[in-house]
Amino acid sequence: MQLDMKTRCEKCGDTLTADGEVYICSYECTFCPPCASDAQGGCPHCGGELIRRPRRATPLVAADGPAPEGSVVRPSVVWGLSFSVWTLVAFAATGSIYELYRSTGGAMRFRDVLGLEFSQILAYAPITPPVFFLAIRYPFQRRKWLSYSLVYLAGGLLFSLGHIALRGITPYAVWDPKLYNWTWAIWNSQTHAFQFPWPVFRTLFLNNVVDDITGTYAPIVLIAHAISYYQKLRDREHQTSQLETQLTKAHLRALKSQLQPHFLFNTLHSISALMHTDVRAADRMMTRLSDLLRMSLENDGVQVTRLSRELEFVTGYLEIEKVRFGDRLGVTLEIAPETLDAQVPHLLLQPLVENAVRHGVARLSANGKLGILASHEGPSLHLVIRDNGPGLCDSGTSGAKAGLGLRATRERLQTLYGNHQSVDVRNLPEGGVEVSVRMPFHLVRDDDERNSN
Repeated sequence: MQLDMKTRCEKCGDTLTADGEVYICSYECTFCPPCASDAQGGCPHCGGELIRRPRRATPLVAADGPAPEGSVVRPSVVWGLSFSVWTLVAFAATGSIYELYRSTGGAMRFRDVLGLEFSQILAYAPITPPVFFLAIRYPFQRRKWLSYSLVYLAGGLLFSLGHIALRGITPYAVWDPKLYNWTWAIWNSQTHAFQFPWPVFRTLFLNNVVDDITGTYAPIVLIAHAISYYQKLRDREHQTSQLETQLTKAHLRALKSQLQPHFLFNTLHSISALMHTDVRAADRMMTRLSDLLRMSLENDGVQVTRLSRELEFVTGYLEIEKVRFGDRLGVTLEIAPETLDAQVPHLLLQPLVENAVRHGVARLSANGKLGILASHEGPSLHLVIRDNGPGLCDSGTSGAKAGLGLRATRERLQTLYGNHQSVDVRNLPEGGVEVSVRMPFHLVRDDDERNSN
């Protein structure tokens, strides 16, 4: 489990402090105490138990690097975008308004239009980021809508006050009818002294507050909420994807863990039977079994391997069976060279071969034959295991009586490849049973086996 705590509750979106009380499940879904109480101790995402994380003695200190989870956009990016966007808007407004004056015969100079628009529009740039982060910090919630509405109302009034204050320090703040020109609001150009004309600022506030809040402040809040909800949706999808991957791997490990003891118990049973009739043969089987167990331990946790390695494991298993059956078991391999590096699930062939031996060859008194074929057919890898035994008693069951090995094989293939695979079991006309397996043909890359556990 990672050490960095998530900074927001995954249900209500409240900020979680490093030294505060939070509740987490085994998949790191993180909730504040009220939401954990509403969930009655169970994670609403994965169903896991929510456990209280102890408070940290000291808060974590943020380090340089990627933005932590919960920070939608880096502050430097927000500030840069704010000045860039408002500058572009100011230039665009200057061009359109100056062209309007020209078309109507107005006498306003381009310099004055540029100064007026930059005074009006660029003043939004330094006060946009605080509004953006305010909206991120206090997202609208049903249970807190009243208190957050008051916060946003106060923020809107401060936003308008900040806007007129910034306009007041520019030379295009107010129109002076005496000078018949634009002038500062806080600087008297005639006396060369600072001033604070309260009626001027009151007029600026009343003339701008509605437009500032509805035309600029509200859209900034809406954009921040849209970005925040989009980020939360992406995080939720990522967490869901991780959870599905973990559940799939857990399911595959459970199926594989069923196959390994099943194979071991059957082999030990064969060795036990030989101990009373041929001790040397039983000893050879024990030696070969130890080799197979070593190979199995080397591939512990591996779900995908090369067909060549799977054939090596199956060949070792068949050598054990040959000790038991002697000349009664004949094995034929027809493997296309291009399939040797094909991707197959580990322990795919062994349970199918074991079924062919136990339910086919073992029922014959002589001349038992078992064949393993592999071919590349278009986008598919085709594997076939045949025996010349007595066949299935009821072909309509499609091998339902083959037991755990075939059932687990079907489930593993379904989990790995979905509907792009098939397992068919049928009686052969000349006698015996054929198990046909098809799956997507993929060559194993160097890191596939390492990443499949």
